[in-house]
Amino acid sequence: MKKILTMVLLLVLSVSQSFAATPNQTTVEQTVESLRLAMLNADKAQLEQLASTNLSYGHSNAMVENKAEFVEAIVSGRSGFTTLAFQDQSIITDGDTAIVRHTFVADTNNSGIIGKVKIGVMLVFKNADGEWKLLARQAYKLPQ
Repeated sequence: MKKILTMVLLLVLSVSQSFAATPNQTTVEQTVESLRLAMLNADKAQLEQLASTNLSYGHSNAMVENKAEFVEAIVSGRSGFTTLAFQDQSIITDGDTAIVRHTFVADTNNSGIIGKVKIGVMLVFKNADGEWKLLARQAYKLPQ
């Protein structure tokens, strides 16, 4: 009986381990949360730190911004948020690359124009010198 109980316990532990977040996934998740807060608070220094020099930031309307344009749009209030949530998030890591998908839900204040947005987003992060940097973002319209 003890052998069976031990085997069942080992099986349960090994299955639960396979669903646990890896250290990379946990670090990426923390980086994504830092990005969300930096966007919500229009934190220029944090946005610049989190974004790769080669950032390609795609919007759901097909507009694409580089790092400087992305940061300026947020900091200037041209793309402003009063609430911002990343829902139903998934993270896949492969070495020094991470792919993050989530639903981007926000109340916006874009240069005084109030609105709401709910779109799908895919982010690509690269680990550069021990720090995860946002390399690419593509937003897309969700099915109605």
